[in-house]
Amino acid sequence: MYSGEREVQSKRKALAVLQDEINRILNAVRDLSILPGLIIKADKSEIKQLLERIKNTENEVEALRRKITREISDIGGLMMHRENILNSAYTMDEVAGYITGIAFKLSNIKAATLKKEKLDKDLVELIELAVDQIQKINEIIRALANNNSTVAIDLAHEAQKIERQVDNKYRALSIRVLDETSTTKELLLLKDIVEGIEEMSDKVLQVSDSFILLALSL
Repeated sequence: MYSGEREVQSKRKALAVLQDEINRILNAVRDLSILPGLIIKADKSEIKQLLERIKNTENEVEALRRKITREISDIGGLMMHRENILNSAYTMDEVAGYITGIAFKLSNIKAATLKKEKLDKDLVELIELAVDQIQKINEIIRALANNNSTVAIDLAHEAQKIERQVDNKYRALSIRVLDETSTTKELLLLKDIVEGIEEMSDKVLQVSDSFILLALSL
C-alpha cells in the first residue's frame, strides 16, 4: 500500500473515532441538561444513574482519544494536519471532563436554591446552548467525513455564533446567581457551575476552529 492511500485510510479511521467521541459527549451533555429537573424532583436514584453514565462517558472518551493517538502515531509524519485531529481529540476529552465536574457540583445544589427565582430555568437554557454547540460539532465531523468542506465551514461558523450566545447568557446568569443566592456554599457551587459551562463552550469553540483548518485542507 502506497503512503498516500495509507494516509487517507488513517485519516478516515481517525475521523470515525473522533465522531464516536463527539457522539458520546453529546449524549453526556444532554444528560447534564436534565439534571436540574431531577434535582428539583429529588429523584436520587435517577440522579445517581445519570452521574454514573456521565462518568462512564468520560472514561470512554479518554479511551477513544488514546485510540486516535495510536492510529495517528502509527502513520507518523505521513499524515498532514494530524495536529488538528489530535488537538480536537484532546480538547473534546477536556470537554468530557468539564461535563463530569459540572454534573458533580450541580448534584450537590439544593432544590430550593434552583427553584429560587427560577434559576433552574436559566441554568437549563445555558446548558441547552452548549448542547446545540456540540450538536454543531457533531454535524461538522460528519461533513468532514464526507469531504464536504463547505458545509463543515458553515457549521463551524454557526457553532461560533452559539458560543457568543453562551457568553451573553453566562454573564447575565452570573449576575443573577450573585443577586439571588444567599448561602455561601451554594453561591460558590453555582458560580463554579456557570463558569464551567462557559469554559466548556470555549473548549468546543477551539474544536470548531481546528475543524475549519481541517476543512480548508480537504
